[in-house]
Parts: sequence; C-alpha cells; structure tokens
Amino acid sequence: MLITEKEARSVADKMLGLVKADDAVVGIRSETSSHLRFAANSFLTSGRTENIIATITVWIDRKRGAASTNDVDDASLRQMVDQAEGLARIAPVDREYLPTLRAQIYQATKRYADSTANIPLADRARQINDAISASEKAGVVSAGFHDASTIATADATKNGNFSYELTSSVSLSITARTPDGEGSGYFKRNHFDAARLDTGHISREAIRRALESRGARTLEPGTYSVILEAQAVADLVSGPGLGFDARNADEGRSPFSAPGGNTRLGEKIFDERISVLSDPWRPELPGSQAAQAGLPAQVVYLVRNGVLENLVYSRFWAQEKNKQPTAGPVNRIMEPSGPPARVEEMIRATSRGLLVGRFWYIRAVDPRTATLTGLTRDGIWYIENGQVRYSVRNFRFNQSVIQMLAPGNVEMIGAPERVSSSEGGNAALLPALKLRAFNFTSQSEAV
Repeated sequence: MLITEKEARSVADKMLGLVKADDAVVGIRSETSSHLRFAANSFLTSGRTENIIATITVWIDRKRGAASTNDVDDASLRQMVDQAEGLARIAPVDREYLPTLRAQIYQATKRYADSTANIPLADRARQINDAISASEKAGVVSAGFHDASTIATADATKNGNFSYELTSSVSLSITARTPDGEGSGYFKRNHFDAARLDTGHISREAIRRALESRGARTLEPGTYSVILEAQAVADLVSGPGLGFDARNADEGRSPFSAPGGNTRLGEKIFDERISVLSDPWRPELPGSQAAQAGLPAQVVYLVRNGVLENLVYSRFWAQEKNKQPTAGPVNRIMEPSGPPARVEEMIRATSRGLLVGRFWYIRAVDPRTATLTGLTRDGIWYIENGQVRYSVRNFRFNQSVIQMLAPGNVEMIGAPERVSSSEGGNAALLPALKLRAFNFTSQSEAV
C-alpha cells in the first residue's frame, strides 16, 4: 500500500524533529510496481514489488551530508539522520547552498488513476494473450513488457514547506519479428490511466511493422529527406539532445550559448511553427505540481513560435545571475502553431525520402551543437512519388537536433502524441515531423 498524505507528513515531521543541523530537506517515496513479461509468443514472468525510501539532506555550517533508508521505524530514521549529520561535519563547504524553501502553495495536477493502481492481473493477462494470439495468427514472434506503477512522494523542509502527490504510470512495449529474422517491428505507448492504454493498437502496430519491414534493400548513406514518426522524435528530443539549462548556456556548453558569455535568448532557433513548453495541467500529459528544488510548477514556454524564450535557471544559478529561478519544466510538449498534418499526408507530399519509426542506442556527440549519434531500428522505409515503396536496411546517423528543427528544415508537423523514448524516460507530447534533410553516415546490420 502507498503511504498516505497523513502518514507521510507524520514521517517527515519525525525526521525533521530529529535534526540538529542548521537546515534540512527530507523526502519519502512509496512505490508499488508490477509487470508481466512475455517472449517467443509465451508468458514468461509476472511480479509485484512494494518499497518505501526515506531520504534526508542536511547542512551544518553550509556543509552538506545526505543519507537514506528503506525502513521508516524510529531507530532507522534516527540512524539515517545521525549518518547524514556525521557526513556533513566532515564534508567541504557546499558553495551552492541556499536555504531550503519556506511554505509554498501548490496547485494539484491529475496524474493518478485508480485503474492503474488496481489493474487486475486477469485483465492484464488477457490483453497480453490477445497480443500473443494476434502475433501467432500473423506468423510473427513477439516479445514485450507490460509495466504498471503507482508512486506517492512527499518532501518537507526544516523551513516549513511540505508537498505530497500521487502518480501512476502504465506502459506496454512490443517487438515483433518474422521467423526468418528479416522483419522487425516495435511499438510502445504509455499513460497514467490503464483504462486509456490501447494495448490492441500497440500489438497491431508492432506486427504490421514487422511484416512490412521484410525484404529490406540497401541504400547508400547520405543526407535524405525524412519523415520521423512521433516515436523517432521522442528518441531524439527526450534525451541529452535538447536541454535548456541556463548555466550550461551561460558557460558556453550549450547550443543556446552565444559569444562573450551571452545566450541566444530572443533568437529564432527553430521553425516558427514550433513551440516547446511545459504545462503541468495538460490533461493528456499532467506533470508534477512541484518543479525543480520544490518550486511550485507553472506553465513555461521554452520556445515560442521558434524563438528561444526561456532557459531553466536553478535557484543557485538564478541568484548568481540576478534572475528569477525557473519553475519547470515538469513535462515536455512540442506543438505546432498551425494545423497539424497526418503521417499519410507527409508521405503523399514526399517525392523521395525515408520514413523512420524508431532510433536506438543514442549517444551525445557534441553538447554545444546538440549533435547525437545512433541507429535506426525496427523499420525504415523508402518513399518515392508519394508512396512507400520498400523497406530499407538500417543506418547510423549523426545529426544536430538544433539543425534538425531549424528554420527551413521543417516541412510539415504532426499532431502531438503521448510517447516516450524507446530507451526509457518520461512521457512527452511530441509530433511526427517531415524534414528536408537528415544525416545518415553509414549502414548498419541491425534489424
């Protein structure tokens, strides 16, 4: 069972009551998670875990110590506090220390659903059995992971702040392959509400992509016009490729840095139809009520109509630069300013290009240009004269995300979809994109 708000406040008060340090912040995280895993068209494992973790960070004469425990009885909490304070006494001075927050006012967000917290094992097994049956009927071999979790988090400071919220998440990812290993399809979606996760759609898409990726032909690497489905966009912009940290920009370590220690705030960096924002109360993608360092979350535009409008200032860096700290982001939304286009429309508008469903094994190359490298996987197709002609063998790419979204390179933008990176991470609302140019540097043997 998750810890309730009353229980969390009691534990937090107990921890803070044990503190002799000058300042402190405590956290409690109670989590229940469960899964069902399958492979080779057969059920493999089903499991459920429950855990609780308490953490504390203290400062003594501006020196910091931290400790944690997964037992919240009185003796364990006392031991944890003593350990943190002992570490603080021997630690160097924390040059970035700021007093913890006083009481804040939070506006709750709705990102918890009982349907996820109480998902019946029989219903989950039936959904996966349907996916396995569909795979067998289509003549493909599928594997996947159905994961659900509910989390209660609470944070409190010695200066009187307290926050508590419930979250839930459910996801299903499926990889389907043809028996000869020549075709592979992948699809993943998630939601906070299990009742709104369309597992049938996920399995159908994975199977379709596996079947349609057979008979892949070899193309030479180079610069191609591309259509990136929402999953491929998530793989690129959900990781290290698109960070808006103000300190990195001020210190010359960001694509948003400018000469002389300046930043590119106010410059048009993306296509004018693109806005990037955080909105904690977006119904399809609710975010946390608390932003970085416990600040109350707000709607924050990072990019509006292509123009860099805000960078993310931590409390410390805001003080250094005599600015206000940025209350966010707590989620990521990329949306078009005009009517969105469907992927089918993008295909019809393409004379020659590639349709990419997914990237993987993505790594940062140069943070100053937001350049990433990685591979396509599980389906890439050649388009000619407005039609998908055949599947293509995979490529390695090297691509700057800034150049990818720059004015003149974005041709069409889709409607935002709730999707997350196939390599993990939080969900985002992101559109499919039709791009004039994307750099594929070599061929890959991955399927």
